[in-house]
Amino acid sequence: MSDDIARVYSHGDLTIVESTPQEGSPFDAIRQFRADSSEFWSARALMPLMGYAQWQNLETPIRRAMKTAENQDMDVDILFMRSHEKTGGRPREDFELARYAAYLVAMNGDPNIPEVAAAQHYFAVRTREAETSPPALTGPALIAAALIEANKMIGAKDERIAELEPKAEMADRILDADSDLSVADIAKALTRAGVKTGQKRLFDDLDRRGWIYRGKRDGRWRVMQSSINSGWMSVLPQSYCHPRTGILVLDVPQPRVTPKGLQRLLADYGAKLPTAV
Repeated sequence: MSDDIARVYSHGDLTIVESTPQEGSPFDAIRQFRADSSEFWSARALMPLMGYAQWQNLETPIRRAMKTAENQDMDVDILFMRSHEKTGGRPREDFELARYAAYLVAMNGDPNIPEVAAAQHYFAVRTREAETSPPALTGPALIAAALIEANKMIGAKDERIAELEPKAEMADRILDADSDLSVADIAKALTRAGVKTGQKRLFDDLDRRGWIYRGKRDGRWRVMQSSINSGWMSVLPQSYCHPRTGILVLDVPQPRVTPKGLQRLLADYGAKLPTAV
């Protein structure tokens, strides 16, 4: 096991993992990208890094991971995209695992295998980093230029300026956000910026945009994989300990709006504001 992933050692029945994932680790090395820049991990390539010598042994955690995603009413076909590994003989079954799918596979692996513990550590940290780190923003200069032009148009209207200044200030504060925000926090910020919305209304709007959808079983909001790939939305993994069994239970991930998604909302809502006269 390479030290650039994590230091794994055992003490009795306890497996301990230290350090954090580093760039250039074997898990980073097998990460692949599609033409649309979405990332995935080949289950076949992940197999030896999790300490499994045979495919049929990895099929068990894959099936469990798919069942976990299905129980959360997530799109299993997109998270676990079926594919085939081309070899000199008959093509072998494979899966293109999204980051969250790879995380679920690792969490359902055999905890007694040190490599599985390292994989759990890697994908847990990487998933958390992805949901708390802002994606690369695009078009900030264009937004700034639009705000300046709007201010010129209403420069002679003192009353109108007094009305729009707090909105511009709030927009700047939101655009300076360095992490994803919950829908509730976004709704509060937009309300303070003068946009008539609330948490329920904003959820409905995100649903109409095709960014989120309601689960058929429990009615809870889920994030569309397409909106994650586009950079508009993200999810925050959530879990809790069962009060009676003490077992860690994976809960439905919390939908969150990225800074890029927030810029899109501000641009759309701003276009609906009354024009200065």
